[in-house]
Amino acid sequence: MQIPFEPIIFGYHINIHLILEYLAFFLAFRYYVVLRRKNTDTINSNNRLSIILGAALGALIGSRLIGILENPFVEFSQQNMLQLLNTKTIMGGLFGGLLGVELAKKIIGEKQSSGDLFVLPIIVGIFIGRVGCFLSGINEFTYGKVTTSVFGMDLGDGLLRHPTSLYELIFLILLFFSLKHIHNNSTLKNGDLFKIFMLLYFGFRFFIEFLKPNVFYVNGLSTIQLLCVICWLYYSPFTIQKLKNAS
Repeated sequence: MQIPFEPIIFGYHINIHLILEYLAFFLAFRYYVVLRRKNTDTINSNNRLSIILGAALGALIGSRLIGILENPFVEFSQQNMLQLLNTKTIMGGLFGGLLGVELAKKIIGEKQSSGDLFVLPIIVGIFIGRVGCFLSGINEFTYGKVTTSVFGMDLGDGLLRHPTSLYELIFLILLFFSLKHIHNNSTLKNGDLFKIFMLLYFGFRFFIEFLKPNVFYVNGLSTIQLLCVICWLYYSPFTIQKLKNAS
């Protein structure tokens, strides 16, 4: 199979990444519905719907904002503006969704933690989306730097690059089964599983960014890495408390 993978069906080029992106949203939501039916949800349906809407709006804004900030010095021409408006990143979506949820809960007066039910569906969604990124090769800005290591792959430009999307797929599989095991075999407080997911995923993305050819840096860190640092600071009280309990 050649990468980028661009199948032709009935004479039309198929955007495999876009198809898998929509499939990711659909299957992740269906998985969430199944989990909610199997687990006792302490949040009533009306409040849960408000939280989902807050997450969706926050994710929409966050994904676009961070996507634009990955290259803030791009020339603001009509063509570039259309490209910028279509630029999005899961990292901004996750953190924006988190802030959207917290704002929605504050508005409706919901005190219960709401993130744990989303964790496994989110991982499934990211996984499916990353398959699309991998198959898109250099057509999606998720590829890695040129490398001479044994892991190098030709992603469509004739150069051997780090297949960072493939690295992430392996990480997501390990993360999914690890968090599922933790959820089934530990007595975490409500909301802790989501916090652990965010810390681990943002931690992975912080380090994998060093393998990507980013174009904009602040103090040697990319926009995504700066967002990872912000996420760690946001959850620092949780991390400090867990470290104290472990000592």
